[in-house]
Amino acid sequence: MSETLLREAVTEADWQAVRAVRQRVFVEEQACPPEEEWDVHDAPEARGVAVHHLLAEHDGAPVGCARWRPVGDAVKLERFAVVPEARGTGLGRALVARALADARAAGHRRFVLHAQTYIADLYASFGFEPEGDVFDEAGIEHVKMALEDR
Repeated sequence: MSETLLREAVTEADWQAVRAVRQRVFVEEQACPPEEEWDVHDAPEARGVAVHHLLAEHDGAPVGCARWRPVGDAVKLERFAVVPEARGTGLGRALVARALADARAAGHRRFVLHAQTYIADLYASFGFEPEGDVFDEAGIEHVKMALEDR
């Protein structure tokens, strides 16, 4: 029986799996410049402390990832990626739900993200609303979106 596991990335092997997914989706598929993909929030000393990385695996193979981190009075959700063969399975929705649940469990109630425009409806289905105009980030159209729990 095949199984998809979604959990926080905590080991170096987990981090390498997250990195492989992001490399494949953002750098190779979407042609994001590597220097814009990897940042200080990926540093070993930030992982699991100030930044939380999620990893999705299907039958042991990495198929998705995301990260969330506190920024001022909000949590920024970012780096959501699902490999092509796992798209359309609900994994993206599961990653958003898990990131929100983990951040809420840590006491956060305000969330922001920069959504690629083609997937903004997914975030809207969780209650995120657009803020401002469409903008370019790493050569891809994005829109800032926010959600505040009442």
